[in-house]
Amino acid sequence: MLARAASKPGALRGCPPARAGACRWAGGAATPIPPTPRPFNQLPGDWRAGWLNLYRFWQEGGLHNVHHIMARKFQQFGPIYREKLGVYESVNIISPQDAATLFQAEGTLPERFSVPPWVAYRDYRNKPYGVLLKKGEAWRSDRLMLNKEVLSPQVVEGFVPLLSEVGEDFVRRAQAQVGKSGREHWTADFTHELFRFALESVCHVLYGERLGLLQDFVDPESQRFIDAVTLMFHTTSPMLYVPPALLRHLNAKMWRDHVQAWDAIFSQADKCIQNVYRDLRLQRKSTKEYMGILCSLIMQDKLPLDDIKASVTEMMAGGVDTTSMTLQWAMFELARSPGIQEQLRAEVLAAKREAAGDRVKMLKTIRLLKAAIKETLRLHPVAVTLQRYTTQEVILQDYRIPPKTLVQVGLYAMGRDPEVFPKPEQFSPQRWLAAGPKPFKGLGFGFGPRQCLGRRIAELEMQLFLMQILENFKIETMRAVEVGTKFDLILIPDKPIYLTLRPLESRV
Repeated sequence: MLARAASKPGALRGCPPARAGACRWAGGAATPIPPTPRPFNQLPGDWRAGWLNLYRFWQEGGLHNVHHIMARKFQQFGPIYREKLGVYESVNIISPQDAATLFQAEGTLPERFSVPPWVAYRDYRNKPYGVLLKKGEAWRSDRLMLNKEVLSPQVVEGFVPLLSEVGEDFVRRAQAQVGKSGREHWTADFTHELFRFALESVCHVLYGERLGLLQDFVDPESQRFIDAVTLMFHTTSPMLYVPPALLRHLNAKMWRDHVQAWDAIFSQADKCIQNVYRDLRLQRKSTKEYMGILCSLIMQDKLPLDDIKASVTEMMAGGVDTTSMTLQWAMFELARSPGIQEQLRAEVLAAKREAAGDRVKMLKTIRLLKAAIKETLRLHPVAVTLQRYTTQEVILQDYRIPPKTLVQVGLYAMGRDPEVFPKPEQFSPQRWLAAGPKPFKGLGFGFGPRQCLGRRIAELEMQLFLMQILENFKIETMRAVEVGTKFDLILIPDKPIYLTLRPLESRV
């Protein structure tokens, strides 16, 4: 649990921790004296010995515990600190107000951390950058076009039937597994099941085709892709701190595995793209039918094909672990909170009756379920941090942050900070429905023009999946089982989570 330095004994609320003495008392209340911003080199933190810091980081298992280390450093240094690990330097912040300041200063061409190993692979294989990795005007022009096909409300509605179809197949698979068990329930570690569901879902939206991943037998090529995505994430994490060029020069196994993983990912994407071209040529699909994002982009012919392929491939690779992991955490939290689960089920069933089963209409009224997903992302964010490079000087917590500085919002630490979220250890979706603004507290998908491009796909996928599960099953887990988190490019459970799906008509 995070206790902010500002709440330590002797610190006055409303003053930066390091400046608590610079307050005067007026009418019994502490009134901050307007401060003069301090220079960058006065920031607290470990930033003077980058390689020594990296060695210590490795020694204390930082590759898998970076989120816990960051939370501890906020306790130690206060709401802002400067850090250097190896060659990478950053300023880390935890306050939603500072996140808002960062957003207001990001300009029209915001830049985020570019994931060096992903860039290194594309340079090595001479692959084009997608919108995730592009910068400047090249990023902006692509992003504006893709926004229309991925984020606009008019288009998003077309995703619903595609995602609902996959969710219905998952329900049928779960019912079949219940029947096979002979025990009126299905108990499993759902990590791989949800991964397959998420991959099937995102490919149906991107390519308008099914891969058949919800069957008992998975096509070997699809299994290779599943293994490749897992390997890609696993090898990316260590290369965030060691220059990929060095590992490439040494022909290190980690670099070779990373290349092999991305080769398989691009190979699968190329296969899907070729299938879309085949269907367009043979006109196998009705022109009135929504055929997926890739097909729509190709038919519009407003982006070069290589740019389309690069961005769609990035969305496919990045849109699997993220949603499948969030769904696993959401089911775990609902299993541990049966009262909240029943409230969500009542909301979903009421919405279904009112909308006569129309999923699009149902989605407009399930406020508590949407809040439950936000609460899941608060407790278990996919990413540890949200990053931006400053484009101009920014004042954060009374410090001058110069241009071109990497600033990271500590999402995991913020989500567990009692000053931002009272009783942060409790799973309480209702906190998001309470009156009053909550600016820059729910940052699971980022903010501004560089927010997650696949946000609407992910939100719909998770909402529809949970609706369909709650309509058909009670979610259970073993009581008093604590599950922690570890970092593997995204935050994942540190042990298997075993869940039980029990059909509603057979509650015992």
